[in-house]
Amino acid sequence: MILDQTINKTAVKGHHSQTLGRLLKLVITTSPAMFIISTITIILAAASNVIGTLFIEQLINNYITPLVKEVNKGQTPNFGPLAYAIAVMFGIYAIGFISNYLFTMLMGVLAQKVQFRVRNEMFSHMESLPISYFDQNDYGDIMSRYTNDIDTLMQMISQSIPQFTNSVLTLIFVVAAMFLLSWQLTLFSFIVFALSFGIVRYLTKKSSHYFQIQQKKLGQINGYNEEMLNGLKVIKVFSHEPETKAGFDEYNDELRKASGRANTYATILFPIMGNMGNLLYVLIAFVGGAAAINNWAPLSLGAIASFLQLSKMFSMPIAQISQQLNSIVIALAGARRIFQLQDEHSEEDDGVVTISRDKKVEGLWNWNVPQKDGSVKKVPVRGHIIFDHVNFSYIPEKQILHDISINAKPGMKVALVGETGAGKTTISNMLNRFYEIDSGTITYDGIPIKKIKKDDLRQSLSIVLQETHLFAGTIMDNIRFGNPDASDDEVYQAAKLSHADEFIHELDKGYDTVIDGDGGDLSQGQMQLLSIARAMIADEPVMILDEATSSIDTRTEKMVQSGMDNLLAGRTSFVIAHRLSTIVNSDLILVLDHGHIIEAGNHDELLKEKGYYYELYTGKKEIQ
Repeated sequence: MILDQTINKTAVKGHHSQTLGRLLKLVITTSPAMFIISTITIILAAASNVIGTLFIEQLINNYITPLVKEVNKGQTPNFGPLAYAIAVMFGIYAIGFISNYLFTMLMGVLAQKVQFRVRNEMFSHMESLPISYFDQNDYGDIMSRYTNDIDTLMQMISQSIPQFTNSVLTLIFVVAAMFLLSWQLTLFSFIVFALSFGIVRYLTKKSSHYFQIQQKKLGQINGYNEEMLNGLKVIKVFSHEPETKAGFDEYNDELRKASGRANTYATILFPIMGNMGNLLYVLIAFVGGAAAINNWAPLSLGAIASFLQLSKMFSMPIAQISQQLNSIVIALAGARRIFQLQDEHSEEDDGVVTISRDKKVEGLWNWNVPQKDGSVKKVPVRGHIIFDHVNFSYIPEKQILHDISINAKPGMKVALVGETGAGKTTISNMLNRFYEIDSGTITYDGIPIKKIKKDDLRQSLSIVLQETHLFAGTIMDNIRFGNPDASDDEVYQAAKLSHADEFIHELDKGYDTVIDGDGGDLSQGQMQLLSIARAMIADEPVMILDEATSSIDTRTEKMVQSGMDNLLAGRTSFVIAHRLSTIVNSDLILVLDHGHIIEAGNHDELLKEKGYYYELYTGKKEIQ
């Protein structure tokens, strides 16, 4: 794999200025007052240091030189004026020191505020993104933006920007002071530094390119690591450790190459600039001394001394700028990735119909349908869902669902059967509007689901996903996640219906047992039971069970089935399962194959047809 091909070269160019401008706006708007105070303090700090150095000319010419002459003439020297001048000089440097300290402290606080704001905005925006974004992007890369990129951004604001800004302002004031002392020596200095700027520009351009690649490769290796850790058991079962390690080595080697090239260009900047500064110091001392002796320019001893100090101050900011540019380039690459995520379009929703619980009748829900006259009509939620000639494709070239028609009447249990990739879960995605259909219509109680607000639509659907996701907290909290307003008694009832109550009572702390997001010591079946209990307590009109019992052993499955049948009574439900025993009592069984409904009917009807379902049920075929 060729490293240079991993980044679109045209995308790298011309983005730093836009990113920097956007970042500056972010910093300013986070705390305008703090930014203004910081700006004032850094100007004072830079100006004080230069003024103090410029004061050396007056100190030598007007105070030290006259004292030396008095001593040479045998006169008693008056040190009073010199002491006063030194005190003034000390005061100037003190102002610079205090201002620089305040600036550094304020920027550190401001960086924390920016980090807090960016994290909040990123998290809020991620929640608003469509499911398709997470299906198309690697989780590890997204997490890398949320961790590594934000950390580098904070380091830039708290450290790199303060030093960079101080260096730039110091450089401006130094150049002004140098011109004030001798424009001839200043022009001579510029000639020497012209070479330095050319070198810096070349090296910065190179390091910027490879730091972009480094950040991308870091996101890729994080994504690979997360994927491998999640599938570690499967890797060990199939003894795929060598292949997994080979894949990691490839990603790691690409990251090493990118980091090596980036750091090679970055690390040679500072020594080059440092040596240029020493060379300039020697040349100015020689040329300035020769000019003063031969009267080529009106230079005094004090002016030469001040100019020499200013020349050192001139080279140091440039060296610091070149050094900090590396950190800034890295952070800008990370900031650009953060802004790219924030610029992703939120999930579109043009629905107007909302849902609400009936305050008078427990368990009853209503659709709130806006009328043309401005009034709102309440329509009871019955759970009548119709798919009418629905077609769908994740990508235009590959259609997933073909002419799907389903009439799920209120209280009907609809089972979806088929091999992996047949389109079962895709139908669930369509009902939730995680994706929009290509053609056809889906109605819910006669209302096109496109007219229903997505949040309200999903409030009416209680889902047990194929993957079990728990949250850090107590078991009570995890069950109550389905309905935050549920009482403890309602939590207990939901746990009993799902038969989770039985294993919960065997735990030392029962419902107060704290688990992490991975479920801690709970088995896969126990976590699935908690997930089912969470769906039960939501008490929503429509239930979707996506492979809900595929990870539960046969004994546990039977325990769940009895409680599940009671829960689904009078409630429209869609059940996706590999185990046909869980759907025998379904009102309608739909057999799917490559996105087509090839058989439809109840269990007895399909057995009489002796088709695909019959062969599955009798064991002549297996669901792959």
